[in-house]
Amino acid sequence: MRGGLVYVMGPSGAGKDTLLAYARQRIGEGRVLFAHRYITRPPIPGDENFIELSEEEFAERRRLGLFAMHWRANGLSYAIGAEIGLWRQTGAAVVVSGSRQHFAAALARSGGVTPVVVTARPEVIAARLAERGREDAHRIAARIGRGAAFTIDHPLCVTIDNSGSVEEAGERLVDVVMRAAMETA
Repeated sequence: MRGGLVYVMGPSGAGKDTLLAYARQRIGEGRVLFAHRYITRPPIPGDENFIELSEEEFAERRRLGLFAMHWRANGLSYAIGAEIGLWRQTGAAVVVSGSRQHFAAALARSGGVTPVVVTARPEVIAARLAERGREDAHRIAARIGRGAAFTIDHPLCVTIDNSGSVEEAGERLVDVVMRAAMETA
């Protein structure tokens, strides 16, 4: 692969989608491409920009080899399309929103990966998850506990604390993405 892969991950409520949207707007068009995810649930207002698939459509696309990576989490199926391989072959840097649990598999199949872990203080994550209204306080606490258990051991891993302003954390992500784009230009 010629183009780099920026693999953004972190617990629910850390603000990955917000930072990805910020970076996408700041970077604009060019040698950086942001991949959409395929998810087996309908969108909710304020969600990331993803492509909804039924479980049957997801299974068929997976069978056909149309996903570069796929995983299950929270009872749903998620995937990144195989088109990212073509994008990287052109020399473009690609940014994906991935799974912490799936990271090792993504890394094993792909060189030129820059892992980015977006995190936030537990009370910030709890407030964001409560605001979404999808889970009760018990499930939120369990989710935060599971999130704290994950660590990524990779020499290029960048951790971005998104407890403060979107602009501050967003600019850190923009810097990481632009560095990845410059390394493959």
